[in-house]
Amino acid sequence: MADLSHARIDRAHALAPGLFRSLGPRDRKKLKLDITYDYGDGERLEFRGFEPLGVLDMRVFQGLVAMAGPEGKLLQNSATASDVGKRLLDLLYEPADDEIKQAVIKPTSVVINDSLRRLAREIGAPEDGPGIKRLKKSIERLFSVTIFVQSGRRRIGSRLLSVYASDEDTGGLRVAFNPRLAAAVIGGAHARIDLMETRALDSDPARLIHQRLSAFVDPGKSREVSAETLSGYVWPDPADTPRTARSRITKVRKAVDEIRSAAGWNITKTGTDKWRFIRPRLIENTA
Repeated sequence: MADLSHARIDRAHALAPGLFRSLGPRDRKKLKLDITYDYGDGERLEFRGFEPLGVLDMRVFQGLVAMAGPEGKLLQNSATASDVGKRLLDLLYEPADDEIKQAVIKPTSVVINDSLRRLAREIGAPEDGPGIKRLKKSIERLFSVTIFVQSGRRRIGSRLLSVYASDEDTGGLRVAFNPRLAAAVIGGAHARIDLMETRALDSDPARLIHQRLSAFVDPGKSREVSAETLSGYVWPDPADTPRTARSRITKVRKAVDEIRSAAGWNITKTGTDKWRFIRPRLIENTA
């Protein structure tokens, strides 16, 4: 039985357009990840990777962040960390030489030490051999993503996942997060992704739309969104033909129905291919 209720994801990671997308059979070989997102207040995030990230990668990402919430170990600032904490922090940041190493005060991070089967169970993925292999490949894709955060004249680079290790013999899994994700996990500003809702969804469009909606519609709040906007959450590239555009809108309508019926959102039509999404309120003691 899955036992985690939600993931606290940094809002900028959850909102970045095209970070996670619907992928065709050959897209992993043809495309690369190259996303720039102006988050606001002079802050810009750039995501770079050798491969694009698909829906499974998003589900794995959600599961890892959720596992870090109640069970992750906090790695504090290196100036006050324990000897073990300092060694773990050294794995997160690899400065060029000892002089830089001693000058850097490393920020807080969070590490999980769990299992691949537990991750599969939490996101509703197969726990058999092939399923576990797919999860490992997905985590390695996430690990390969580099992020640059530009804030004014300050620029900081990190990985999406700062540390990754797995053990084929034991099925063990160890993952640490970049400081921005860690800050959201331990109580900073975040988007709350309901895992009970995500596990109820079946289609890729519904899963992608659900995360994006959850990133800017807080529990108990509502927002009006058009089918064209929702389509962009699933397929960030413009449709190459009118037929493709119409097909995408059809899939969006089905995804909206799925989010209404499976995830329990109150969705009302406000116009032609336009809806008001009302997110369920939080149940007491699950925040």
